[in-house]
Amino acid sequence: MTLTSGRYIGHEYDRMIVLFSMQDGAKEVPCAISTSAMDALEGGQQIRSEQREAQFIRLRDRIEACAAGKYRATELEGNPRGIVLRGIDFRT
Repeated sequence: MTLTSGRYIGHEYDRMIVLFSMQDGAKEVPCAISTSAMDALEGGQQIRSEQREAQFIRLRDRIEACAAGKYRATELEGNPRGIVLRGIDFRT
């Protein structure tokens, strides 16, 4: 099944990640992206903590497309199983 947009969950400053979800039908798939990957997508500019949600929204299409690709390839990690995006996932 194809993943669709889920929800923005939040920025975890201590772990340097942004949590979000995607939907596979009725199933919510937990996802995370490193803040360094998001910063790299915007040319390396570092963003303040309170700006992370706005940054995620600006980059949402690219982030979710990458997450969907990892999901199709069954590249799931962690417990519960989910998608973790890092800078290397966006290199072509």
